Amino acid sequence: MMHRPVVNFFQVASLVMLLVAVALLAAVTTMHFAIHGAEVQVPALKGMTVAEARSQTSGLGLDLDVDNRYYSADVAAGHILSQSPTPGTVVRREWRVRVAESLGPQKVEVPDMLGTDERVAALKLRRVGLDVGATARMPYGKAAEGTVLAQDPPAHAQGIAQPNVNLLIAALGDEAPDGYVMPDLFGMTFSSAQSALARVGIKTTPPKFVDMPVGSVGGAGTMPRLPVAPGSVIAQQPPSGSRVDQTTQVKLTLAK
Repeated sequence: MMHRPVVNFFQVASLVMLLVAVALLAAVTTMHFAIHGAEVQVPALKGMTVAEARSQTSGLGLDLDVDNRYYSADVAAGHILSQSPTPGTVVRREWRVRVAESLGPQKVEVPDMLGTDERVAALKLRRVGLDVGATARMPYGKAAEGTVLAQDPPAHAQGIAQPNVNLLIAALGDEAPDGYVMPDLFGMTFSSAQSALARVGIKTTPPKFVDMPVGSVGGAGTMPRLPVAPGSVIAQQPPSGSRVDQTTQVKLTLAK
């Protein structure tokens, strides 16, 4: 009779511990399904139409955002070119999947807008299905305020990436410039090119040197080709006529 209370105590304690363990296991299982049940894998969307991609992501509880449109000779217009996050990435539901849509091959010609008024240039672009991209203004005494001084891509350019054209616009003489036209540096020495750019606060990266073949002396009736002087600029990036500012890093290639 003296041992029964002890036995009962251990039985009750064991039962309590079992119930606690079951409760903990249930809580862990519930948390696991609550966390992982809200996760999905991002599907592969490349090549789908935007409508197909939107339907598939919506079914998984994801949001689709078309944030860019590019020309492409390989992917048909209205289909997905690229996506972020990449296929197979595990994300939570309601995650935003960003995609780029193909515009198909470039079929429009970039118009020549140099010397035209900014508003006229915008109308010319819209007429052919293009948009005004980034604009910069620079004081320029030889043109009226609002005149287009440079454009990128240039007129009649082929193989452009996006349906946007960046413009450099003439501003009043007392306005602070927010951009410049990239000059043609071909044939200049590196120090001269660097000095010209430094005057407006634009820096260059360390130059790249390449070997230049010796030019032909020419045949009868042909003028010989002058050799390129060692240390002179033979290529530049961005190209001349592009819009640049103090954040631009100019890359120069020099003749060795």
